[in-house]
Amino acid sequence: MKLAVLFGGISSEHDISCLSAASILRNLNKDKYEIYPVGITRDGEWFYCPDCDPDRVESGAWERMTGKVKVVLAPDRGMHGMVLLREGEIEIVRLDCVFPVLHGVGGEDGTMQGLLELAGIPYVGCGVAASANTMDKALTKKVVEGTGVRQARYYLALRYDFERNAEAVVAAAAETLGAFPVFVKPCSQGSSVGVAKANNLLELAEGLTEAFKLDTKVLVEEFIDGHEVECAVLGNLEPQASTVGEIAPTQEFYTFDAKYKDESSRLYIPAHITEEQIATVRQDAVRVYTALGCRGLSRVDFFVTHDSGEVVFNELNAIPGFTSISMYPKLFDYEGIGYAELLDRLISLALEEHNG
Repeated sequence: MKLAVLFGGISSEHDISCLSAASILRNLNKDKYEIYPVGITRDGEWFYCPDCDPDRVESGAWERMTGKVKVVLAPDRGMHGMVLLREGEIEIVRLDCVFPVLHGVGGEDGTMQGLLELAGIPYVGCGVAASANTMDKALTKKVVEGTGVRQARYYLALRYDFERNAEAVVAAAAETLGAFPVFVKPCSQGSSVGVAKANNLLELAEGLTEAFKLDTKVLVEEFIDGHEVECAVLGNLEPQASTVGEIAPTQEFYTFDAKYKDESSRLYIPAHITEEQIATVRQDAVRVYTALGCRGLSRVDFFVTHDSGEVVFNELNAIPGFTSISMYPKLFDYEGIGYAELLDRLISLALEEHNG
């Protein structure tokens, strides 16, 4: 099977994509797949990297490799693959499946999925609409409102309004939520990029100012004091939920650095919550996954409050981190599905969805 693994990308999560892709490349069964590593630079240039060592992908050294080949993914279904643009010649590689290991804008937001749909190539993960809706936290909130699953109260702030009257936007957000602290989140960024905690009006204004540098829409959410827990979901029309893992960051909240740089952050599997709470998280994870139309995989994040033990939905990640320390593969490893087998299942689900 000819499998292209896409990594890098134009988003702020470029480096994390490379870390995830390196782990995937190390664990794919070379006897089953003819693997085509395809790196996308921050500027959006595509290169096929033949014989690319995963360590080079992880470090970013792949961009300086000699021998990498300019490549275009063709939307032409007759080609059903990619065009290698070598000097003086063109080679068409017909692909059986694509694994887009791309976090954030340009990879997880429906754009890459749309290109692959046009090309008629099976791909791992959610489709166009589900990818777009889960990437935009405000749209996710609207869909989840119809499921009955409890989520954090929020105020949606728009850059256009903030630029016209920042004071009014800050006041409206504070009035809607009623109390500090609050969290400020760009709607279409992942890996906690641009997220800030605000303890007063001044910090809220500062958080919004920074968040609007990254997005035109920003959520201001109520602070939920609780365990940060995550559930991995796998499947198409009959998804299965893993047990629940818990994050215990040493930093004030689970920032970008806490996720990827601070090795003192601890993961607990199963989470330190009751069996009943674990069952509720798993049930709500599948409800959210299904309502959003997800396919293949997603990681669904929740809080379990310290005072009442209430389960509160936080967000869904359609292409979760796949590094060696990421929660998604670790949760299914706990369930007895090892990393390599998990990759096989994801590729099988992609083919199943495509052949429908």
